Amino acid sequence: MTEHRIFSMPFAAVYPAYVKKAERKGRTKEEVDRVICWLTGYDQVGLRHQIEMMTDFEAFFAQAPSMHPNCSLIKGVVCGVRVEDMQDPLMQKIRQLDKLVDELANGKAMEKILRQ
Repeated sequence: MTEHRIFSMPFAAVYPAYVKKAERKGRTKEEVDRVICWLTGYDQVGLRHQIEMMTDFEAFFAQAPSMHPNCSLIKGVVCGVRVEDMQDPLMQKIRQLDKLVDELANGKAMEKILRQ
């Protein structure tokens, strides 16, 4: 299986795009961080460290303290592909994060985004 280019891309290179997308729709950087931390189990210090270290996506998710048990409830389409049908576990995690940021930017309530 071919490794996707995004796997070796630094998370810090994409993070500003997540924040910008949310801020354009009236959401905040803090909300983006909350969504990322909910999904991955990082705390704010751990997230900052990953960004500062320029950790790639593969290591970012491999080093995540724990994926949230409700991450399997993240469903929908991102980039034309259903998140829940992704075969590659790493790509599925990346797309789950993309989906959460999309929901945030689209004005969904935080309680629904965090599957509470």
